[in-house]
Amino acid sequence: MSILVTGGAGFIGSNFVLHRLAVADEHVVTLDKLTYAGNLSNLAAAGNDSRLLFVRGDIGDTALVEGLLRRYRPRAVINFAAETHVDRSIRGPGDFIATNVAATHRLLEAVRAYWAGLNDADEAAFRFLHISTDEVFGALDPEAPPFTEDAPYAPNNPYAASKASADHMVRAYHHTYGLPTLTTNCSNNYGPFQFPEKLIPLAIHNARSGRPIPLYGDGSQTRDWLNVADHCAAVSRVLDGGTPGAVYNIGGKSEHTNLAVVETVCQILDEIAPRAGAKSHAELITFVTDRPGHDRRYAIDTARIEAELGWAPAVDFKTGLRSTIEWYLDNPDWIAAVTSGAYRTWIDRHYGGAV
Repeated sequence: MSILVTGGAGFIGSNFVLHRLAVADEHVVTLDKLTYAGNLSNLAAAGNDSRLLFVRGDIGDTALVEGLLRRYRPRAVINFAAETHVDRSIRGPGDFIATNVAATHRLLEAVRAYWAGLNDADEAAFRFLHISTDEVFGALDPEAPPFTEDAPYAPNNPYAASKASADHMVRAYHHTYGLPTLTTNCSNNYGPFQFPEKLIPLAIHNARSGRPIPLYGDGSQTRDWLNVADHCAAVSRVLDGGTPGAVYNIGGKSEHTNLAVVETVCQILDEIAPRAGAKSHAELITFVTDRPGHDRRYAIDTARIEAELGWAPAVDFKTGLRSTIEWYLDNPDWIAAVTSGAYRTWIDRHYGGAV
């Protein structure tokens, strides 16, 4: 038995690969293009586990994907592969269309052809699980109830629009061709291996480096924060028990403003890695011009996955945040490797030298 995990060297994908190896006795074929956010060292904890096979490549490479499907005969494909950073999508949406829409379509086509050639039992058991985001639903008013799976799509930035396009394509392949798909829409993740352009690892990295910690606008944008370990457990639950064609929301039930999150990061750092001169890390918080079309609030209703599959988030936000900070402090070599010259060039260009 095997599964194919695309984007398996990225932040969430690598956490899922390690999780799956720990909880299931099956081979995990991991495909990743190793762009700036993909890192083979994320999988180092698997050691020499013979059940893990890594292949460098693009989900849009049809010949490669078809070859992997023929050779390893996976019972499921879990698609984490995506361009994910909103800021980068605003500056260069083309890469997001290429990967999240066009390459996902080519992946679906390869998988459909493979699935159609399976025997009846394997065809019925096969699953294509697509990982998406709550951003496809657009923004919530401050007092509005959280997004359910039936919320209308209203993406407000190129990243969200590209993921919405992929979601619609996955839905169409189920309803038109009968491909047994599953889709999950998650809220903001945090945890080990997250590239330090996202809020929490950027705050940790800049705070430890004594550089300004940038916050867009007034910092009151609100997100539902989900520990990546909880997310991986939920994805496993959907893979093993989800209903073909269904969509499942995965959230942390932990809404916080960006300012509150960064202030909590600073408080924890003040406790476990204090600055010289007893200065608070919070002094480094710097408000910068808000990004265009910035959604004010996202929140996820997890009632469906709780009722149907018995999953609920288990990691308390502050506990999970502390363990995340400790991971970054304990892995300076990983940080040094990913914050290369190219990373600094992006940060300097994007924030205009403010950080």
